[in-house]
Amino acid sequence: MRCTGLRLALLLAAAAAATTASPPAAAAGHADPVAPATAAAAAASAAPGTLAAPAARACALASGLPPGFGPGSAEAPNLAGLRAVPAGRLRLGSDAGYAEERGGGEIALAAFRIDAHEVTNAQFAAFVRATGYITEAERTGASAVFIAPRPGQPAPPYSWWQLVRGADWRHPQGPRSSLAGKANHPVVQVSRADAEAYARWLGRRLPSEAQWEYAARGGQSEAEARAADAAEGNTAEFQRLLRRTANTWQGGFPERDSGADGWRGTAPVGCFAANGYGLHDMIGNVWELTRDGWTGSHAADDPDAVRPDGRAPAARASVMKGGSFLCSPDFCVRYRPSSRQPLEAGLATSHAGFRTVVAD
Repeated sequence: MRCTGLRLALLLAAAAAATTASPPAAAAGHADPVAPATAAAAAASAAPGTLAAPAARACALASGLPPGFGPGSAEAPNLAGLRAVPAGRLRLGSDAGYAEERGGGEIALAAFRIDAHEVTNAQFAAFVRATGYITEAERTGASAVFIAPRPGQPAPPYSWWQLVRGADWRHPQGPRSSLAGKANHPVVQVSRADAEAYARWLGRRLPSEAQWEYAARGGQSEAEARAADAAEGNTAEFQRLLRRTANTWQGGFPERDSGADGWRGTAPVGCFAANGYGLHDMIGNVWELTRDGWTGSHAADDPDAVRPDGRAPAARASVMKGGSFLCSPDFCVRYRPSSRQPLEAGLATSHAGFRTVVAD
């Protein structure tokens, strides 16, 4: 079953019925939108469970800005917070996965560098302060927010998504929400155009789908990746492993996330173990945008999906990768490197972010 279901036309059609106020929020006001977390705030945001431990609290208290972070250019990109990924080959997708993951060919990839974690609120705020950039959600005045139904309330598929007025990257759940204590959480409510503008400021770009998937595998051989795709599922053992490696949904979706992995909603970046390339949160936490256009399955290769400059056409949906905190054993089940979904051009959501790359 698709775990996004975010068709812009459906959201707009439902806008009149959606509430004009934001859902209830734990934080409000006009304080520093990316104030660092305090120990108390970190403890409060962590769910009762596995990650309310010293290491998890340490990641929750991080600033969200890597040393040396600042503007760059195409000729001299800023390299702060990047990790090296060696050249190699990738067979894109998985024939053991969902239909849209099948039919991928083998691709040779040059070495590149990629963010060690998703772009944080602190990083995006620094970009906005330096440039005065206004996101698409801020310009349109509304964005897509996940709102869990009340227990016992009928929940037709995708009714948990609402177009909320006043939702944007500073107010990801709506105007009564804020980023207080979440400087090092992944920025959300950003569109592909917003992500590309941020990447250009640093002299970087969004990853291609192939770069992202290759990095997410963390150095696995092709045989290891295929075996992992075939073995991953909803066994108790797999779910225990997943809780140590990715921020996903535990409990009955969409009513209640138990937070058994330590977090409900987004988690601070870097709280979960890194993969073989030193990359955190490639799986779960938030879906991550790529620069590639959506074509359906890999087999439905479309030469118009990516323009000669490597960016998806403005009107085409983008491929996003890796699953999010909304992926659960009974809905989505896309917490794998080969997982992929579309995000419509111009649309921003409360469960999608991004990271950036630089060619070596």
